[in-house]
Amino acid sequence: MCSFNWDILFFLKFFSLCIMPEFLYAQNTCPEISQQLLKYGFHRDLLIRVDLGTVDKGLESCRLAIKVHLPRGLYVDPYELKSLQQHNLTEALVIADEVDLEVPEYLATDSSVLVYMKPDPECITCFKALLPLHCRYYRPSESNGKIPVVLQSPEIMIHCQKSVFSVNCLKETETEAPCSQNNLAVCHWKNMKYKMLSKELELQVPVGLKYHLPLVCAITLITTGLCSYFILSALCRYGPIHCSMRH
Repeated sequence: MCSFNWDILFFLKFFSLCIMPEFLYAQNTCPEISQQLLKYGFHRDLLIRVDLGTVDKGLESCRLAIKVHLPRGLYVDPYELKSLQQHNLTEALVIADEVDLEVPEYLATDSSVLVYMKPDPECITCFKALLPLHCRYYRPSESNGKIPVVLQSPEIMIHCQKSVFSVNCLKETETEAPCSQNNLAVCHWKNMKYKMLSKELELQVPVGLKYHLPLVCAITLITTGLCSYFILSALCRYGPIHCSMRH
């Protein structure tokens, strides 16, 4: 009769019930990202939500940031970001020397925005941020009244006092970036792998049609002429200027 080692059986049961689930959990803690566009027209809001998928206590010492890459047809208003930060709504930095808010799409350049995520009160492992986006004006189109603008996949970065995530979730590269919007000291951020839950985001930007150009020019000239006439008439009648029309 073959002997059976009950100690080995106990160890196998313990490994399958306790150690194996923890091992599998550690292998599936890479973040999940979802993005959603809110509002319509030229002024949109980009809602970003990140689920880190881990409840490690060391997570409290971590800061999470998302680098959003914007094509030249989109921009973020730095003055608007400062206002939102004062109200503790959004914390972000535009990675560019200067952002010209007036230039059209064909004269602009690509840009990036570093968004510092805030904890989501509805989920203990989640972070979220709301980034206001604005569309630039495009050249008139021949036939289609809308032009698609595609948002690239963002980069996710984390800065922790101690190791929290599995090595499988961390990339080999690091990024040097400001520690926060108020603290411009350089921190070393770990680039992370993630799973994108939402589909590729595409905006439909309204543009003018070329065959409307003569009509638009005519209406603009007529409106400008009428407004100029009424302003001059009001100045001559009620203002201190003495016009030849009164003599």
